[in-house]
Amino acid sequence: MSTRKPKSSMILKAGACLMGLMALSPIAVAQDTIKVGVLHSLSGTMAISETTLKDTVLMLVEQQNERGGVLGRQLEPVVVDPASDWPLFAEKTRELLTQEEVDVIFGAWTSVSRKSMLPVLEELNGLLFYPVQYEGEESSKNIFYTGAAPNQQAIPAVDYLMNELGIERWVLAGTDYVYPRTTNRILEAYLKANGVADEDIMINYTPFSHSDWQSIVADIRRFGSTGKPTAVVSTINGDANVPFYRELSNQGVSSFDIPVMAFSVGEEELSGIDTRPLVGHMAAWNYFQSVDTAQNEEFIDNWHDFIGSESRVTNDPMEATYIGFNMWVKAVEKAGTTDVDAVEQAMIGMETPNLTGGTAVMGKNHHLSKPVLIGEIQENGQFQVVWETEGLVPGDAWSDYLEGSRVLEADWTDPIRCGNYNTVTEVCSGQSY
Repeated sequence: MSTRKPKSSMILKAGACLMGLMALSPIAVAQDTIKVGVLHSLSGTMAISETTLKDTVLMLVEQQNERGGVLGRQLEPVVVDPASDWPLFAEKTRELLTQEEVDVIFGAWTSVSRKSMLPVLEELNGLLFYPVQYEGEESSKNIFYTGAAPNQQAIPAVDYLMNELGIERWVLAGTDYVYPRTTNRILEAYLKANGVADEDIMINYTPFSHSDWQSIVADIRRFGSTGKPTAVVSTINGDANVPFYRELSNQGVSSFDIPVMAFSVGEEELSGIDTRPLVGHMAAWNYFQSVDTAQNEEFIDNWHDFIGSESRVTNDPMEATYIGFNMWVKAVEKAGTTDVDAVEQAMIGMETPNLTGGTAVMGKNHHLSKPVLIGEIQENGQFQVVWETEGLVPGDAWSDYLEGSRVLEADWTDPIRCGNYNTVTEVCSGQSY
């Protein structure tokens, strides 16, 4: 007697086996991951700054997966390169949200790239963690700003130059885009409110990747030769910083003559160049690699292990990425879901350790409370902290020094839930929900 099973039974078994194989396939496994978008320029003028942030997110994802992932699921990074092309940031954001279906995006550096992403994020209800200092004048339900607002970097830096170094003349030098222009509008208004005359303020803008600084540095030298103490407040961004500092050295402009206070130059931008002529020039950030805390030591060790080189530095936007990532993990776990609306509300009031020995707190306006540090460049490319705030400074979404902004408030909690609520008219004039 034949022992062959009926054909229908064999088909059922084969189908069951096939379904089992599909359940274990990479496609099926990928569907059960939490996708993390990583949107940083890996080529073009901003690659000097942004590539490291891509690697930082990958390190944090790897560490979180080793701890078991989030909500019992592994994290899957999806890396795209917008190539320092600002309109491409919008296209890549749409691609990440609609095709890759990521649950969150960590990315952008320049404000023009963030503003390119903003309408897409709001249209598709995506979530961005933005890790770089910026000009303020914005608060979106779909963005958490983990870098410094002007009152957490630019204003304290000017106060330090004015009160501690006695600076009386001011060169506001920046790259020609929204962050430097808006920041300098705020600083110009702040300086004038503090009695600085128009003739004691020089403002200059240059394109991205600008390399010919000879005439501009000569103008700065002439401006600073009147006998009044003069400083440069720099919002120069990306790879243009290298020839700028080189030309200062070529023309003999030292930190003793005309100190530079930079808002976009950190350890990464200084690595690989001769920093001896830059000694004494300064930067204002919320973190420096040289800060001596147990949390920072562990972070640096983990970074060196991950990247495979003890010569690789850390910097402020890396700490902002670290804070934002850890807060997002906690918010997802608190909400029990990666749903953007639930995570957004869970983020407000969230606390997590920073790397300078304190605790970062997320405000109702989607901005962090942070310490402010000022560091002087050392010969080894690191910064020696010469001044810091006594405690945390809450980030302001809207400047107190710009007409029309001082009456605005961002509050994403009930009953306001608005990014630009007018406290006089009690009307929300922008995004709300």
